[in-house]
Amino acid sequence: MPTRFFLAVFSLCLSSLSLCSQPDRWQQRAEYAMEIDFDVKKNQYTGEQTLKYFNNSPDTIDRVFYHLYFNAFQPGSMMDVRNLTLPDADSRVGERIKALQEDEIGYIKVSKLSQDGTPLEYATVGTILEVELAKPILPGASTTFRMEWDAQVPLQIRRSGRDNAEGIEYSMAQWYPKMAEYDYQGWHANPYVGREFYSIWGDFDVKITIDSDYVVGGTGYLQNASEVGYGYAPEPRKRDKKLTYHFKAPNVGDFMWAADPDYRHTSLQRADGMTMNFFFQPGEKTTENWENLPKVMDEAFAYINEHYGHYPYEQYSFVQGGDGGMEYPMGTLITGERSFVSLVGVSVHELMHSWYQMMLGTNESLYAWMDEGFTSWASSEVMNHLRGKGLIPGTMVENPHERTYLGLRNFRASGLAEPLSVHADHFATNAAYGVAAYTNGAVFLEQLRYVIGEEAFAKTMLRYFHDWKFKHPNPNDFIRIAEKCSGMELDWYKEYWVNTTHYADYGVKMVEGSGNQTTIVLEKVGRMPMPVEVLVKLKDGSERWFYAAPRILRATKAQPAYASNWTILEDWPWTNPEYTFRTDLALDKIASVTINPTGRMFEDSVENNQWMP
Repeated sequence: MPTRFFLAVFSLCLSSLSLCSQPDRWQQRAEYAMEIDFDVKKNQYTGEQTLKYFNNSPDTIDRVFYHLYFNAFQPGSMMDVRNLTLPDADSRVGERIKALQEDEIGYIKVSKLSQDGTPLEYATVGTILEVELAKPILPGASTTFRMEWDAQVPLQIRRSGRDNAEGIEYSMAQWYPKMAEYDYQGWHANPYVGREFYSIWGDFDVKITIDSDYVVGGTGYLQNASEVGYGYAPEPRKRDKKLTYHFKAPNVGDFMWAADPDYRHTSLQRADGMTMNFFFQPGEKTTENWENLPKVMDEAFAYINEHYGHYPYEQYSFVQGGDGGMEYPMGTLITGERSFVSLVGVSVHELMHSWYQMMLGTNESLYAWMDEGFTSWASSEVMNHLRGKGLIPGTMVENPHERTYLGLRNFRASGLAEPLSVHADHFATNAAYGVAAYTNGAVFLEQLRYVIGEEAFAKTMLRYFHDWKFKHPNPNDFIRIAEKCSGMELDWYKEYWVNTTHYADYGVKMVEGSGNQTTIVLEKVGRMPMPVEVLVKLKDGSERWFYAAPRILRATKAQPAYASNWTILEDWPWTNPEYTFRTDLALDKIASVTINPTGRMFEDSVENNQWMP
């Protein structure tokens, strides 16, 4: 009896683990401890780093790579040449790197590096430090690296740097030697040319020693707030000594900070206990808008937590700095001299990155659209909600993504479109990258909502976050969540949208009447199959909706709230260029026949979508 009982319990445990376990995706891990001493007169600093690296992979690792991002800001760097040779160079960069003087360039120069006490051989190759290990790191083992380096903060050109256009002295992002990510696809030691990032999650313990008149904010929880007089000081601070700011940040992929003598620090503690921090330079162009920002972002957080998953950290910082808007763990750098709507817009967008990059951690270089696109889609939803709440000017609309669809349609007509599967660094034009990452990715989600229906889509977005946070999901991981939540087969949708530029286009080819019946013939013009909704409006003002799913969907979606008199038709095989169905309506009673009346199926052309007598 005891043996049978033990086996039964053991079997039940295995079953429970199978049901509750997360996808089989191991993660490397890092523990950073860093101390830096800043010289504001020279815009330079020295750094010491202890990095405990955990090899959770099944592979033996005999070399590692660090990113040295500041090295990109030197004449002749890959980032410089990339911008000089692109046909549509980023105007924020242009020829600015080429023109940097010696005291304006950025650099990170490693002077010492050891592994478990043994000195290592290494080589600086542009923005990558290549390191040969003294001993391999076996699967399941850990090792400790110790490093010393010297750095110079570049003139602010892109994201990081000193003395930005609004007068913020230091925007410190990508500022330290950062271990490259190693995952199931191997090393991702991409040279930095100004595009995307991919990070190991880890714990950061960072001490920043800087002149005492500077206020510092960014990622992490400040450990010594009373010691440094954290916040806005009514009396000007004196530069007569240095202070050390001590931050800790658990389970994040990066660490950003910013510093300025004129920062005002305000905060708001949300009802759930999370604190929002705001750092800005007071002035005519900033103060009123930044003082009004906390209330709006409090509502934004509430909406995002409900619809996309709950923010797990205790703080988030909105920091004036950088060159536009750029996301980081627990905070963002945003330029602050904006209209209020623009300030809210950039704050919402960068905040949404905390979900689709900082917590989900997709390889942004390979799948930028899963971060930028998902973020753009969700930002439009949040901004629409804020308009509906009366917190920002404007009227809540039924479809906040309509302009996104129009932008994609117009760009595809240029002939410059490239598949989303292109690596972010390797698009032929900045425009193609921007549209693929931001616009295509947003349309991917909104169109998926059209395909699987509102309820299944809402479940998909929440389950995606729940199942895949802190696990680096790829496109297949996301689409499998959508399949599980909808009961539909969706691999075809992902393959067409991500790996090709062949999208949908449907038309009304013919409408003919015979007695009390009308025959409607649809045509498939584009190569991508899609479920098709047809709205038949009658002259008496009533409506009839017809729905034909592609056979490969293997299901039909529930009747949408916007559709009345909903009729599910026979499936449409994707190989068939035409589709015919009959209605019990007399032709003389029909006012119009329209394909895709909501516009949520993307089509290269909508000119052939309607028939009218």
